[in-house]
Amino acid sequence: MTDRKSELAANLARVEERIAEACAAAGRARDEVTLIVVTKTYPASDVRFLHELGVRHVAENRDQDAAPKAAACADLDLSWHFVGQLQTNKVRSVVGYADVVQSVDRLKLVSALSAAAVKADRELGCLIQVALDAEAGGRGERGGVSPDGIEELAAAVDAAPGLRLGGLMTVAPLVGSYAGRQRAAFERLMDLSTALRATRPTANMVSAGMSGDLEEAVAAGATHVRVGTAVLGVRPKLG
Repeated sequence: MTDRKSELAANLARVEERIAEACAAAGRARDEVTLIVVTKTYPASDVRFLHELGVRHVAENRDQDAAPKAAACADLDLSWHFVGQLQTNKVRSVVGYADVVQSVDRLKLVSALSAAAVKADRELGCLIQVALDAEAGGRGERGGVSPDGIEELAAAVDAAPGLRLGGLMTVAPLVGSYAGRQRAAFERLMDLSTALRATRPTANMVSAGMSGDLEEAVAAGATHVRVGTAVLGVRPKLG
């Protein structure tokens, strides 16, 4: 086993142990939580190692990095998640490889994703990114729609050919009333998910939690956690 693969295996084992312990503490079964490894800034070779180590869900946040990496790993049975703020001019490319776009936060993006999915003859999973720091009707600093905008977007995704509403996603806010209160933020997201599932029971995916706060996300009820640094290491600074 190469040094890098050994390093990834050890990191992955530690993250797996954290998730298992968090599930046990919350009285949840381990298989209720899916690990998504965020591979941004790391090469396709790392994605291949992760696949060999059993990872099946990977995430990227920049199309210019993700598209070539996904192409280089097209022979692997992976689910690719796009988690970054998405400009409409990148949609066609992203729809070519992504199975799920977790950062749907405006009507214009829904329309663009639908048109590209239909053209590519694909069904694309969509999560509505919720910005818990956003004012009513606005968007958050890191993307996302305010909680009162969820229903409008959900209805748009429901009506859009080629798209499937999967659920909700959030990033723990850095500002506002939830800053530094990850558990409370994730519990708020779960309340919003419960409301959404009342009319759309299949939209049951709740993506929350990263390397530093996955335990709080699991405790709150997240179904998916997005972990990068804890698996791959501290990211190199981008120029």
